[in-house]
Amino acid sequence: MKQIECYRHKKILVLGLAKSGVTAAALLHKLGAFVTVNDKKPLSENPEAQGLLEQGIKVICGDHPIELLDEGFELIVKNPGIPYNNPIIEGAFKKGIPVITEVELAYQISEAPFIAITGTNGKTTTTTLIHEMLNEGGKKPLIAGNIGTVASGVAQKAKKENVIVIELSSFQLMGIKTFNPKIAIITNLYDAHLDYHGTREEYKKAKANITENQTELEYLIINADQEETFEIARHTRAKIIPFSTKKQLSEGAYISNGWICFNDEQIMEIADIALPGVHNLENILSAMAAAKLSGVENSAIQEVLKSFTGVKHRLQFVTELNGRKFYNDSKATNILATIKALAAFEAPIILLAGGLDRGNEFDELLPYLKNVKAMITFGQTAPKIERVGSEAGIKTIKRVDNVDKAVSEAYRYSESGDVLLLSPACASWDQYKTFEVRGDIFIEAVHKL
Repeated sequence: MKQIECYRHKKILVLGLAKSGVTAAALLHKLGAFVTVNDKKPLSENPEAQGLLEQGIKVICGDHPIELLDEGFELIVKNPGIPYNNPIIEGAFKKGIPVITEVELAYQISEAPFIAITGTNGKTTTTTLIHEMLNEGGKKPLIAGNIGTVASGVAQKAKKENVIVIELSSFQLMGIKTFNPKIAIITNLYDAHLDYHGTREEYKKAKANITENQTELEYLIINADQEETFEIARHTRAKIIPFSTKKQLSEGAYISNGWICFNDEQIMEIADIALPGVHNLENILSAMAAAKLSGVENSAIQEVLKSFTGVKHRLQFVTELNGRKFYNDSKATNILATIKALAAFEAPIILLAGGLDRGNEFDELLPYLKNVKAMITFGQTAPKIERVGSEAGIKTIKRVDNVDKAVSEAYRYSESGDVLLLSPACASWDQYKTFEVRGDIFIEAVHKL
C-alpha cells in the first residue's frame, strides 16, 4: 500500500463501525492519525469497539453526542448507512469539516487500479463476472466493496499488478473526493433508496459520482438502453463505452444474430451461456466490455460464461427436489429485481415474497404474475403483495410468519415442474438483519425438506 502522509497527526472521527468503520479506524491509526471512534452500540455489546480500544484508539459508544463536534476534528469518515441528516453530519457540514466514506481511503492508499461498478440492479452479478473473467485471464483481480471484503482492507494488500474490482452503492459514492476508477460501470438506474436520498434526482447524482474524477484516460461503461445513464455520460470526461440488449451498436457491447459482441467482434453465442434470465444479458455485456478493455482474451470470457450460474442470493439455484426447482433471490430488495426474476422463468412459479414496508405499493408486479400459480407472503408488506396477487387472479395466496415457514408451505402447494422462487421485492430489515441472512434461512429450510 502507499504510505501516504496526509493523515499524520490529524484528528479524525470515524462515525459508525460495522466492518468498514473498524477497518478505516485501524488504517487511519496506522497512518498516524489521532482517531476517535463513535458508535451507537454500547461498549459492553460492541466487540469491534473493544478491539479498537485495545489498539489504543479512543472509543465513544452508546449514542452520537453532538458535543463531539467541539473536539476539533479535521475529517469525518462516515459509515455509508448513516444518513446525511444525522445531526453530527449536518453539524460537520456547517463547520466545514469534510465527510468521506472509507472507499476514498481505499483509493488513496491503493497501488492497484480500480474497476468500479454501480447501478440499481445487477451490481453484484456484474462485479462477480468481471472478477471471474479477469481471474481466468490471469489479471490478478481482487474483489471488494459490498460484495467482498472492505475496500480499504483490500487496498492495503493490493500490489501494482493487481486490479481491484469493487461494487459501490450510492451511499458509498456520496462520500468520495478523489476516487477515480480506471473503468467505471453504471448498470442501470431505477427508483431505489428514496427514503435515504429523498428524490430520484439526488439518487442519480450520487451514482454519477462514480465518474466525477475520471479523465479521457479512463472508461465509463453505460447502459445505452436508458436515457438517464446517457445524461450522466454527457458530463463525463471519460471515454464512453455503451452496452445494449436492444440495439446493435457501432462500438461497445451488444447482441447480434444470437451472439454477444464487442465492437465488431463476435465473442460467444447466447445459447452457450449458463447464466439464466434475459436481464442477466445486461450484466454479461457490461462485464464483457470491462474484461475486453482490461485485455482479457475471448477464450477466458467464454470459459467463465459457460460455467457461471449466478451469485449467492441473486437468482441462485439451490437444488431440485422431486421435480421442483428452488431459487434463492433474496437480494431482490426492490420491485424491479423481482420483475426480472419472474421474467427469467417459463415454468409455473410459486412466489415467496414480502418484507420491510417502505410505503410503496406493488402494482408494478401485476403484468409479471401471469406465470405465478401460488403466492406465499410474509413480513410487513404481506397484505399489499396479497392484494396485487388477488388482482392478478392467483387462486392460492397464503400468509406465514417467516421465510422458514414459507418454504414448507410453498412445497405443499407445488408439483413436479414448478419453480419455487424466493424473490421478496422488499428489504429484509423488518425480520432479518440482512438479505443474506434471509437467503441463508431459505436455503436451510429447502435442505430440511
